[in-house]
Amino acid sequence: MFVGTVMRKIKSRTWKKQRYFRLQEDCMTIWYKSKKAGNAHSTCKYSFPLNAISRWICDWFKKADKNRDGQMNFKEVRNLLKMMNVDMNEHHALRLFTMADKSQSGTLEDDEFVLFYKMLTQREDVLRVFQEYSSDGQKLMLQDLKDFLREEQLHEDGVQQYALKLIERYEPSDTAKMLQAMTFDGFLMYLSSSEGSIFNPNMVDLYQDMTQPLCHYFISSSHNTYLLEDQIRGHSSVEGYIRALKRGCRCVEVDCWDGPNGEPIVYHGHTFTSKIFFKDVVTVLGNYAFKASQYPVILSIENHCSVEQQKVMAQHLTQILGDKLLKSPLDGKIPIGLPSPEDLKGKILLKGKKIGGLENCMNGVVDDPLMGEVSDEEDTKSKQRLSKELSDCVVYCKSVHFSSFKHSQIHSKFYEISSFTESKTRKHIREAGSEFVLHNARQLSRVYPSGLRTDSSNFNPQDMWNAGCQIVALNFQTAGVEMDLNDGLFSQNGHCGYILKPTFMRNTDERFDPENPQNRDGYKPLSLSVQVISGQQLPKVNIKEGSIIDPLVRVEIHGVPLDQAKQETRYIDNNGFNPVWHDTLQFTIHVPELALVRFVVEDYDKTSKNDFVGQFTLPFICIQPGYRHIHLLSKDGTSIPPSSLFVHVRITKLM
Repeated sequence: MFVGTVMRKIKSRTWKKQRYFRLQEDCMTIWYKSKKAGNAHSTCKYSFPLNAISRWICDWFKKADKNRDGQMNFKEVRNLLKMMNVDMNEHHALRLFTMADKSQSGTLEDDEFVLFYKMLTQREDVLRVFQEYSSDGQKLMLQDLKDFLREEQLHEDGVQQYALKLIERYEPSDTAKMLQAMTFDGFLMYLSSSEGSIFNPNMVDLYQDMTQPLCHYFISSSHNTYLLEDQIRGHSSVEGYIRALKRGCRCVEVDCWDGPNGEPIVYHGHTFTSKIFFKDVVTVLGNYAFKASQYPVILSIENHCSVEQQKVMAQHLTQILGDKLLKSPLDGKIPIGLPSPEDLKGKILLKGKKIGGLENCMNGVVDDPLMGEVSDEEDTKSKQRLSKELSDCVVYCKSVHFSSFKHSQIHSKFYEISSFTESKTRKHIREAGSEFVLHNARQLSRVYPSGLRTDSSNFNPQDMWNAGCQIVALNFQTAGVEMDLNDGLFSQNGHCGYILKPTFMRNTDERFDPENPQNRDGYKPLSLSVQVISGQQLPKVNIKEGSIIDPLVRVEIHGVPLDQAKQETRYIDNNGFNPVWHDTLQFTIHVPELALVRFVVEDYDKTSKNDFVGQFTLPFICIQPGYRHIHLLSKDGTSIPPSSLFVHVRITKLM
């Protein structure tokens, strides 16, 4: 190499040219000359430190070695990795620490730490992709990176500017930045970042039109929000409201009953659940309603109180919430349609029974032939007296009994809302799916769990979203696939709690039947191909010492019935640190606008049910194609870094 030789330089599949290369005496600088005819002076000098990463790691080691003894124990190493912004699973890191401790001293010297760091962060799967596009196997020049972004990540517009931005943002080597190049470490940092995530970062922030009528949105909704446990003996607490509102929930529920000393209470009636004061719930609502989102909160009232205590409820709502409580139509005019989330920013809407409509205001107390929470399954003739003070707090969400879709089309008002049990909702979808979708294009519907779910379990909300139901109320306190789907749907659009429904569910001139989606206008099915490549630092599910998981990955499609599907990879024996699958799973998506994709990792067990390891759920429309990382979440929806999956995704049109 000191003498020099002619080699073919390949920058991409189409750019291949001869160059004369010679290694300089410092063993770090490569000199080359173009082989173009008549060009004897075209030369360029590239200085690229071949061992820069090892020196960079050693520099960090020296910074953290406070007593200058050249050694670090595991606790010090763990703190250093945090300083270096390296995520780690402590169990896996300790195992690698022991392997790197060649001297068996219980500490790492600088060269041992370099070995430990490289073992912890080595990614052969990503390295193969890197080398496929690298001209020299050491770095991606700007053209190499552009080729990768175009061919694999399917970036089309402004590729050069985007590639330069990635180099500036993720490349740790200043020398590489000067060359407009990206080393493997920079490439790995990019793929591990939000821009390398499967979730399109452009859809994480608010991106949808928020000026449509309220009934055109799916609304994140909670059932029996006050309960932290089951429906029989569970603990009632204002903490339930705080947790739900912090998760972006925009519709919360209160069951109100007469309490002691004239103070209304909240609890699950006729059960042994504990009780809290209504005024405490309202106070929490005032304090937390707009912490996670500025868009309106709907307070769904299940009213079992006497007229006297209803007046107290109205007093608490008015005095505690003040201007946040919407008590009259916007602009003081009789509206002709529901306002938008944008119009209602910072406002709390009461959902409940109302005397008359928006067109007329009645005085005093009237008899109402329906009792409590009005649902289409109730058949009661008992009368409840409703106070004008509480009635006046209801504006755009008047609870009414549902008779039929034909009756609603003729007689219902835009500000009326009906509540359905899960079973009746499914029946309506089966028997009149397209009519239900049209009904929900005109006004709001609320769906709530069956009363038989005393364990606070949930139904599958996807079935209800398929019919355009906006307020699909779930028990937020119960983790599981149902809440994963809810969190997945509302993880887009700034976590604001409102998701704009597809056009074909908002337009009353269109007919969409979730049971027969092929019949809709604009039907364009897609093919989804997911190659599950590898996993990284998957958490242990068994605390027993020495236990190692046998991971498999399941990909689930949740959507209209025709889209419901699931496929699994094979399981990998005893490897939770860096399992490799390279298994490809194929799906057909008929209604991509409604589909959710759930990635689940489980610990395979041939004798019993597999153990849950982690999951990630996102809307199909938010998927980024190409090589992507999926950052896993725990059963309760919290992050479990650095656990992830590495996948390759392709989406193609079938028609």
